Amino acid sequence: MSSNIEMSHVSHTARKPLSELTWLRVGGPADDLFQPSDLSDLRQTLAGLDPAEPVFPLGMGSNLIVRDGGIRGTVIRLGRPFNRIEIDGEFVIAGAAALDAHVARRAAQAGRDLTFLRTIPGAIGGAVRMNAGCYGHYVADYFVSAQAVTRQGALVTLTAADLNFGYRHTELPEGWILTEATFRAPAGDPEALEAKMADQLAKRDATQPTRDRTAGSTFRNPSGASSTGRADDSHDLKAWTLIDRAGMRGATRGGAQMSEKHSNFLTNIGEATAEDLELLGEEVRKRVFETTGITLEWEIMRIGEKQR
Repeated sequence: MSSNIEMSHVSHTARKPLSELTWLRVGGPADDLFQPSDLSDLRQTLAGLDPAEPVFPLGMGSNLIVRDGGIRGTVIRLGRPFNRIEIDGEFVIAGAAALDAHVARRAAQAGRDLTFLRTIPGAIGGAVRMNAGCYGHYVADYFVSAQAVTRQGALVTLTAADLNFGYRHTELPEGWILTEATFRAPAGDPEALEAKMADQLAKRDATQPTRDRTAGSTFRNPSGASSTGRADDSHDLKAWTLIDRAGMRGATRGGAQMSEKHSNFLTNIGEATAEDLELLGEEVRKRVFETTGITLEWEIMRIGEKQR
């Protein structure tokens, strides 16, 4: 596939504080932060790394706690050369760094319905990696294929069978970097799609702490998932209701708080550390289990080392 991209200089930054790159604004440094100038640069760099070097792809940092000790290894963050969006008939091709919201809007303008992406924070790479979903629709429902670079620098095409989509999960091999995804989007009237997205945004802003420093939903709804990887809400168990029953709405630890507006949102209300946030989350899990007998599972990824 052809791509019109703006070239940038190769960027390697040693000991870069990752708190600057996550929505929660916490996290220690990476040994090396690499921002490739293009696909070739990414492939060459991955191929040249020591096979024992840990590699972690960092998207927009929207569903992530980086621990205070930082990350040992190479963190790879894709930027502008990987954010193109192309509409080709019923297909929408999006770079891994393209924001979910931008993809939804561009598709709608072309009369293609990917509106479920509009209120999902982050970028397409993370959305594919986690089979992101909203309003009963998931990435897996629209996914055609993805492009990725392997740990050895090879460029490969992945199908849905390769990724084996599950609930908030795929089987992407360790250290592989998603660079692009193709979706098949149904047709829709552009004005109707725009109105639908505006309604979604209004509902989100009315119920979620969108102006606070959060990382999206903290815990998965414990109703589980069906064999197709879609959420199974047949028992209608919601994480926030269990947190409320446990009396943890508004609970704090240091600069961390379970939001008063939506109790399944962990927020940095001041100068929280990653430890504040993670330990508050673990206290919530403990209290919910004591109250209901249900173990909440983290939806936010937690990576890196604790502060020594």
